[in-house]
Amino acid sequence: MFNFKQWLVLLVCSLVMMKTEGLFVNITYVRNAVAKGAVCLDGSPPAYHLDRGSGTGINSWLIQLEGGGWCNNVTNCLSRMHTRLGSSKKMVENLAFSAILSNKKQYNPDFYNWNRVKVRYCDGSSFTGDVQAVNPATNLHFRGARIWLAVMQELLAKGMRNAENAVLSGCSAGGLASLMHCDSFRALLPMGSRVKCLSDAGFFLNTRDVSGVQYIKQYFQDVVTLHGSAKNLPRSCTSRLTPAMCFFPQYVARQIRTPLFILNAAYDSWQIKNILAPRAADPYGKWQSCQLDIKNCHPSQLKVMQDFRLEFLSAVIGLGRSSSRGMFIDSCYTHCQTETQTSWFWQDSPILNRTTIAKAVGDWVYDRTLFQKIDCPYPCNPTCHHRVFTPLDAPPI
Repeated sequence: MFNFKQWLVLLVCSLVMMKTEGLFVNITYVRNAVAKGAVCLDGSPPAYHLDRGSGTGINSWLIQLEGGGWCNNVTNCLSRMHTRLGSSKKMVENLAFSAILSNKKQYNPDFYNWNRVKVRYCDGSSFTGDVQAVNPATNLHFRGARIWLAVMQELLAKGMRNAENAVLSGCSAGGLASLMHCDSFRALLPMGSRVKCLSDAGFFLNTRDVSGVQYIKQYFQDVVTLHGSAKNLPRSCTSRLTPAMCFFPQYVARQIRTPLFILNAAYDSWQIKNILAPRAADPYGKWQSCQLDIKNCHPSQLKVMQDFRLEFLSAVIGLGRSSSRGMFIDSCYTHCQTETQTSWFWQDSPILNRTTIAKAVGDWVYDRTLFQKIDCPYPCNPTCHHRVFTPLDAPPI
């Protein structure tokens, strides 16, 4: 049963969505990609949603890569191929565009009139996989890197080749993909265009879980091996480290030459659930209540989370100083902040240094101001929108 607070949060979010998500954008299937082997897990064509720009934004492009985790073995890839995250046959035909994809200036002041694209995610490897062979017993296709290229080629043909401004963005697994493909995206576009990348909730930390096991390192190792991702990860990293390590932004981002903005919660709710205290490390469910609502956490659990934050900040700061890298690291318990209107740009959006996420990103994209701010520790920021989950929300990996 929902408590009153959860019901109120759902009501407010629903009202915001009703007010801001008036735009629904049709799906476009990249049917000619099938002949190139650029297909979803089930062999169906890749897809995207495009809302054309206008006025001053007619030659500006914002590409948002969809997130949705990964699949690291045949069993969970088989489960995934029967969902929208593994098959374009299961995707909705009309997708609501809001927050960073909104076409309303009052909700998305800097990008509302750009060409805005949502690239659907159906490969399970953050668009990095490429295995030629297909096992007829499973019919699983591991072709994420081919999907990336096929969709980009189609968008270039639809006008992106003339881009004056272009931002590659994404959330979660899509945020990781926007970081991994950042320099290759830059290479596709004209030399004179302004090209930047925004990684939202994509800075996954290489750390041990609460039982002392390197769970996420092994998980990413399995993803990279299964999908044949090694050859499609940044060479600047794989020339120094094993491919699995190059799935972690802390080892990749320093070498990225294209301007990058890192947007992340220091207490990222997905990472707390799946990296710090995954189910395998918490067999008795001692972390479950804390993971559902940070206000339920015991002092000892908060201490572990504060240590996680310090390790996260050490990894981000360890990238070194950069005059082009933007940063908005808040202390909210949440995951993905560009895709939700209330966190992106709203009357009570989270702020750092009196600045919303939308303004910080917009100022950075347009070279008005370089925003590089890290929040104070939880619970110091009263503007945070801490996520409250129910046990029925997406289970941990």
